[in-house]
Amino acid sequence: MSSDLTVYFDGGCPLCRAEIGHYRHCHGAERIAFVDVGRNAPAADLGADLDRGVALRRFHVRGADGRLVSGAAAFARLWRVLPNWRWLGRLVDLRVFGLRPILPLAEVAYRLSLPLRPRLARLIARRQR
Repeated sequence: MSSDLTVYFDGGCPLCRAEIGHYRHCHGAERIAFVDVGRNAPAADLGADLDRGVALRRFHVRGADGRLVSGAAAFARLWRVLPNWRWLGRLVDLRVFGLRPILPLAEVAYRLSLPLRPRLARLIARRQR
C-alpha cells in the first residue's frame, strides 16, 4: 500500500518518539509512512532535497506528490491526513482571501518551541526510566 504522507522523525529523541508514537496509534495512521532519521537509524532515502542533518533540526513530511514541507506546515499536512486531527490541519492551513493568516503564527510558535526540545526530551527520558 502506498502512503499518502511520509513523516521524518528523530527516533533518538524521546520527545519525538513519544509524539510520533501518539500519531502512529491515531485513526488513519496506516496511510502514513514513518521514517526514523535519527543518528542511530539506518540511512534512509530522504530524497535529494533533504539530508539527515536538516531532517534532525526540523519536522519534515513529504506528500504523495513528492513535495517536502517542514515546521508548522508539516504538522498541518500530517494533521489533515488523520481524521480526528483534520480540523486542526485545516484551521492552521486556512486560506482567507488567498492568505493563510494562521500558518505564519503557527510557524512562529513552532520555532519558539525548538529551543525547548532538548529540555523536554531530557524530561521525558527521565520519566521513562
